[in-house]
Amino acid sequence: MKKFVKILLLCILGILAISCGKSESQNKTEDKAKTGNESPSKKISIVLDWTPNTNHTGLFVAKELGYFKEEGLENVEIVQPPEGSTTALIGAGGVQFGISFQDTLAKSFSTDAPVPVTAVAAIIQHNTSGIISLKDKGIDSPKKMENHKYATWDDEIEKAILKKIITDDGGDFNRVKMIPNTVTDVVTALQTDIDAVWVYYAWDGIATELAGLKTNFLNFADYGKELDYYSPVIITNNDYLKKNPEEAKKVLRAIRKGYEYAIANPEEAAKILVKNAPELKPELAIASQKWLATRYKADATEWGVIDANRWDTFYEWLFKNGLVKKEIPKGYGFSNEYLK
Repeated sequence: MKKFVKILLLCILGILAISCGKSESQNKTEDKAKTGNESPSKKISIVLDWTPNTNHTGLFVAKELGYFKEEGLENVEIVQPPEGSTTALIGAGGVQFGISFQDTLAKSFSTDAPVPVTAVAAIIQHNTSGIISLKDKGIDSPKKMENHKYATWDDEIEKAILKKIITDDGGDFNRVKMIPNTVTDVVTALQTDIDAVWVYYAWDGIATELAGLKTNFLNFADYGKELDYYSPVIITNNDYLKKNPEEAKKVLRAIRKGYEYAIANPEEAAKILVKNAPELKPELAIASQKWLATRYKADATEWGVIDANRWDTFYEWLFKNGLVKKEIPKGYGFSNEYLK
């Protein structure tokens, strides 16, 4: 009898062990199915394109207010750009996320071996860059850039955009005096022998306002739909996206919350930016943030969405004008999938 009870107990224990084993194995299988066999990153890195400014505010807000941690992302870092290309660094898998621009990405996409990155969110919905000049120079239309000095960084796409708006306005691009100059302080540059500079208005344009300068600004997006490209965008490594789609969505969900906060609370968001980048002037950060608050999302249905038609139109224009070596296929280089 005792022997029978002992055997019965062993059988019961064996059944329980098998059952537990199956349950644990089944749970692991289900977990893998849910995550798509992802192996979460120990650290998420987001590399900037330049020194911190209001283009980046949503990133710092997301980190400061714990939006990344709410998504289960405990180790997210925001880092300064390398001496080389941010796009190349991300393409090589050095970091997962970073900031780039649709015009600079064009050269990375139009080769036989495109850099493996994808734009997954638009930080600002419309192109806010253009040409700024002091009002007394009289450059209130592209044609009037004739016989004036323009500070150029001598890039083919830059010069082609300038030529388009001047020619379309009936002017002669060859009459613009191109002065090679990488301007770092627009306020000072405009008070020298430089008449016109390419700026991103949210930062340098606002800086001229605070300095009390009276200016004219020619916004490129006003001079052709092909010039309303995306600048800047968040890009991600393609291999990372393939292996970690759900984690990528969590990262972007947190970032979106950061920019939505900046839209609703520009002054508070600017203070968070300055806290994380104390070298910035609070007055400029706050004024810039208020200007951008209505432009991050603008007329889009939600923050970050990239319009396929506008994306493709810009690349088609580049190819037709011989500014890229190889045609970039429609729909190539961006995705809204990870914003869902």
